[in-house]
Amino acid sequence: MGKKDEALDLTRFKFIVKGLGVGLIVGFIVSLFRFVIEIGLHFVLIAYHFMRNHPGYIIPWALLMLLIALINSRLIKKDPNIMGSGIPQVEGQLAGEIEMNWWSVLWRKWVGGVLAIASGLFLGREGPSIQLGAAVGQGFAEKTHHKGAGRRVLIAGGAAAGLSAAFNAPIASSLFVLEEVYHNFSPLIWTTALSSAVASDFISMNFFGLTPVLHLRYFESFPIKYYFLLVFLGIFLGILGKLYSFLTLNIDKVYAKFKWLPRDLDSIIPLILVIPLGLIWPEVLGGGNAVVLGISNFWSSAWILFVLFVVRLLFSTISYGSGLPGGIFLPILTLGAIIGAFYGKICVDLGLMPKCLIINCVIYSMAGYFACIGKAPFTAILLITEMVGSLSHLMPLALVSLISYTVVDIMRGRPIYEAMLDDLLPEKDKEAETSTFQDRIEIPVFAGSFLQDTQVRDFQWPKQCLLIAIQRGEKELIPHGDTVIRSGDTLVILTSHENRAWIRHRIEELSKAVHQKKQLEKSDDE
Repeated sequence: MGKKDEALDLTRFKFIVKGLGVGLIVGFIVSLFRFVIEIGLHFVLIAYHFMRNHPGYIIPWALLMLLIALINSRLIKKDPNIMGSGIPQVEGQLAGEIEMNWWSVLWRKWVGGVLAIASGLFLGREGPSIQLGAAVGQGFAEKTHHKGAGRRVLIAGGAAAGLSAAFNAPIASSLFVLEEVYHNFSPLIWTTALSSAVASDFISMNFFGLTPVLHLRYFESFPIKYYFLLVFLGIFLGILGKLYSFLTLNIDKVYAKFKWLPRDLDSIIPLILVIPLGLIWPEVLGGGNAVVLGISNFWSSAWILFVLFVVRLLFSTISYGSGLPGGIFLPILTLGAIIGAFYGKICVDLGLMPKCLIINCVIYSMAGYFACIGKAPFTAILLITEMVGSLSHLMPLALVSLISYTVVDIMRGRPIYEAMLDDLLPEKDKEAETSTFQDRIEIPVFAGSFLQDTQVRDFQWPKQCLLIAIQRGEKELIPHGDTVIRSGDTLVILTSHENRAWIRHRIEELSKAVHQKKQLEKSDDE
């Protein structure tokens, strides 16, 4: 055995240790964030029940809502990156399209998120938790002098830790960062993300116990003879998922019509509208935890479930569109649960299945609805599996998620967080300029990719980048002109930090051109 084989490669081990450190810090910060929100929501529900009998307190309460709007307005003015979910911002940061001040985001998102979510609006804490985790990861990277790829690895680990602390689902949280946020299954990324998520989950469990956030009890596994019902459920979810994406991505056009109201004060609208809703139906307020856990209280009537769905659909988009620091992750799962209960209730009323299986439809619908809206089916399946605590649901979860995902894909639906990121970024018409190669990007080549089976010499690489390696499994190849790019490869490319996002998009465009050229050559030969 040579010296080279005897040398130890401690890179992954070091990042696993650093990931554990990031996870412990994120676990404490996000658990505290979650705890304060829960206390605030509990106080809000008591206040609305009190105001039902003492309407004179409604005006002071409205003034309190206006104060929350003003505080958040000031926070957003100082740092616009805290607006909304935070997941698109983290995705943009990892792609090199957005830069953030980690300390500014950390404390402003924490304070603004607590005020917005605890006020009773239909906003989730999971997106903000991911951004809080990413901010901690960035801060950790800067304090330990990590730059480039190392910095991004720690940011991704922090993001996974944030979601893990919010949901107590470390495996799904790690996969979400890989599948939806970072778009790269590099071993260095997933080992760091997993270690951060596990450490964060450990801290969170010490705060809230071992029970997952949305743990639902079911009575029996879904019988195979009823699987045909799941096919129609998946189609139903896909259609409604496309509707949700359309409303959420276009709600800013509605707010734009209120020209007399500055953008940073749009939050006044949902914070005032939530008051009559809280007085009429306080049980439905918040991100949706209580609604999901108490879903059996609503399925006595299909009409109640239908009204609940419409209310939560419309007010979720209104809440998110205001720009307040709050996410859509949990509201999406809540809407999925309501759809599942509604669909199950209809099936029971028609005599198509027994009543005890409604809760199964609720579980599968949460996964299916998130799978089609976020275009992250593996995360959806694993997340619900971790929450339910049983592997017996894997087959129906996969079936519903795959069908709903396919329906949205046929309708050309885009991953909602990716679409939100595009809305955040300005149009880039000018080609990126040549700069020093001080940073690296990793581009995976999936099966069916336009780059698949292309020789390195046949591809017109942008002059602003340099292909330095091809990772094939555990091997790292030094490419030359005759090297054939295979599906499953990861291209390691050097470029400047400011050109990272542009290079990624440019390579995608050029690979499509290569594909079209191959198709023309093939047709000429025939």
